[in-house]
Formats: sequence, C-alpha cells, structure tokens
Amino acid sequence: MTLISERPAPGEPRSYRFPPVVRRAVAGGEVVAAHLPGQSLAVATLLLDAGAGREPLGREGLAGVVAKALEEGTTDRDAAAYALALEGLGTELSTSVDWDSFRTTVQVPVDRLAPAVTLLAEAVRTPRLDPADVERVRDDEVTSLRMYWANPGPRADAALRADLFGAEVRHGRPMDGDPESVAALTVDDITGFHAGWLRRPGTLLVAGDLDRIDLDVLAAAAFAGTGGDPVEAGAPIDVQVRTQRRIILVDRPGSVQSSLRLGHTAPPRSHPDYVPTQLAGTVLGGAFTSRLNHLIREVRGYTYGIRADFGMSRRFGRFTVSSSVQTAVTAPALVEAVGEIARTQADGVTEEELAVARSWRAGQLSVELQTPAAIASALATLVVYGLPDDYHAHLREAMLSAPLDVVSAAAAAHLHPHGLTLVVEGDVALIRDELVASGLGEVVDDGPR
Repeated sequence: MTLISERPAPGEPRSYRFPPVVRRAVAGGEVVAAHLPGQSLAVATLLLDAGAGREPLGREGLAGVVAKALEEGTTDRDAAAYALALEGLGTELSTSVDWDSFRTTVQVPVDRLAPAVTLLAEAVRTPRLDPADVERVRDDEVTSLRMYWANPGPRADAALRADLFGAEVRHGRPMDGDPESVAALTVDDITGFHAGWLRRPGTLLVAGDLDRIDLDVLAAAAFAGTGGDPVEAGAPIDVQVRTQRRIILVDRPGSVQSSLRLGHTAPPRSHPDYVPTQLAGTVLGGAFTSRLNHLIREVRGYTYGIRADFGMSRRFGRFTVSSSVQTAVTAPALVEAVGEIARTQADGVTEEELAVARSWRAGQLSVELQTPAAIASALATLVVYGLPDDYHAHLREAMLSAPLDVVSAAAAAHLHPHGLTLVVEGDVALIRDELVASGLGEVVDDGPR
C-alpha cells in the first residue's frame, strides 16, 4: 500500500505588501514607524546599540543580565508597583539581546500605547538596580546557564565559535555567555553597562495605526533624559576561512549520541549575496526537504534531523550545520554531511530544488510579517543593518525571482567544504579512532575554557 505517491507541488505565491515606513528625528532620537491602518494593537520597541558585541571580553552575558534586571523596579516604583502598572495596561515588558542590539518592547491596544511607552522608558532609562536584586538576577541566570550547559550541544557550539573566530575576541565566545562568565559579573559591571549604553537615545520602532498614534509624544517619552555621542558600528570583521578541515573533539564520556557542529566563517548580513546565499542554504539544509535532511535522516537513518544555515550579524557571519547522531555512526554521518556540502558547492542547486526553496522562503515572509510585533522586528532589521526603507517591500519578490545561476554561484562562493571545522561532542574513547581513520581532517581535543 502506498501512502504517498507524489510530493505536492508548491502553490502559487499570494501577493504581499509591506506597510509604508515613516522616519523622523525627534527629541534627540529617531522614530521608525510602519502604518497599519485599522489595526487595534500597536507595538513599540526601543532599539539600542547595546548588544552582546558591546560587552567587555570576559564579561559575556552582561547585557542579558541587565535586560532581566530591568523589571526589578525603577527609581519611582518598586518591582510590585511596576508590575501592577504594566498589568493595568494589559501588557508586559519584553526584552531581548542579540549580537547587535538590545530591544525592549510593549504591545497594547493602540489607545494605550503612550502610557505603555512611558512605562517602557521608565524601566530602561531609570531602573532601580538595587544591588541585592541585581545579584539575585545574576545568580538565577547562572543557575539557568548551568542547567543549559549540562545538556549536549552548548560546549560544541562554544568550541566551534572559538575555533572560527578565536576565543580572545568577544565574538569568539558564546553570545549569552557561560556559567563562569556570568558568575563573574559584579554589580558595578551591571550598573556600568547600563549607564554606558542604555541611556543613549537609540531608535523607537512603532508598528500600528499611525492615524491614531502621536509619534512626537511617544518619542518625547522614549528619549527624555538621554544623551551621548553616536557610536560607530564598526567595520565588517574579516576572518579568513581555514585552508584545511579539522576535527575538534569535546569529550562527553558515556554519551550514546554525538552532537555535531560543522562550520566556517561567512559574510555579514549586509553582503549583496544575502538572498541567493539564504536560498542556497535552504536547499542544502534549511528545510525538512533539504538535501542534508533527506540524506542523513531519510536515506541513512542516522538522525532525527539535521539543519544548516548561514547566520549573519552586522559585522560577521558563519555557516553552521548541526545535528545529533548515534555514537556508532558518528564518522559516517560526518563523511556524508561533508560530501553533501562539497557537492552543493561544486554543482550548485537544481531548478526543482530552487523552486521549492523560493516558494517556502517567500511563503514564510508572507506568514511571518502579519502581526504588529513582526512588523516592528522587521523595522529593527532596517535600522540595525542599514537597509533601505523599501527593503522588505522587495524582499519577497527577490526571493521568488532569484535566478538559478546566481544561487548556484552563491553556493560556490560561500560554501567552503575544505575549510570546515568539525566539532564532535561525544564519547571520545569510542569515536576517536574512526574519526582519525576517516581522513576528514586533523583530529584535536578541545582544551579547557
């Protein structure tokens, strides 16, 4: 009995229009807004250039602790009073940190946006930062990280990043830090980072019905009492790809699986090949129908799933493959994965594969960019990476129309199978000999961190 006789073909892409973008300089900062006529909800995000890339070396995880400490009360209200004020508006404070930015967001009915932004600014600009609260938040984060790092994967991720960029620079260490780096943070570290980075004006992102929103009032609340000179984003970091593969072993005695991380450096987000590179990555390992998932999961049965993508930030990027396989098939899985990467780099992609990738990526955009929160996040992309205001209006069409030869050329230019670092976290006593015999590259042990 045949359950599935033929894979369904991609449907016709539906039309999509990104809302108009409005920019203005107000009260010492910048407002970037998207008009969503008739939308009952509105979102405001304060975007600051205070991401993990601004942390001092050895203080990894600092920005994340600052973000979590913002809800511990302000100079005007204690934590309970501040929480009640948020609850009274039917909202919550949402914070996030990535390599390039520090974001604080509120989402409320449009007629409550002004008081919500006032509360947001109160938390970001004038947090209480009581030493006892700060130490408790830090210690909670250390506990959380210890639990996370006890799992397979984080040590392999850290070993790969350190090998690609060097552990002597901030971007060569984990974005969120590790238990040791966060445990080393002092109250002065937290208050100093806040004073140095969170009192700068930044950019207020607004997504909602602008006919019912006074952007000048929001900006006055968001940027009140701020100052400081603009800071340079910094030039893209030029990190050369290795000329030969190497295998790094991270010992996890008794493990029944091996966590695999393969990677090499890649261009930053601003590179003109962004669209074709993302499509090539989708064909190779970015979707369930990808080459790697088909080969390693469906044909070989080595894993439940394997994924590859190009992760790109403002100053650097990296290509990464991640999976977990049974210990006994560690070497064969690596051989197959490297071979598939090499084939994609040498031969490019097929029109059939690209059609599926185009449709899937374009369809994702149409689905993802439906809510005010998603629109505000898209506005952040424009600001952080210096993209034009009509970027998202044309991105979907760029995905759908990317030529086969351009996507294959991007695969050839930005995949480097001979320069891969292969990190294996598993039972080294069981896998070392077979990995040495595989001939994939020099085998070395991961050193202490």
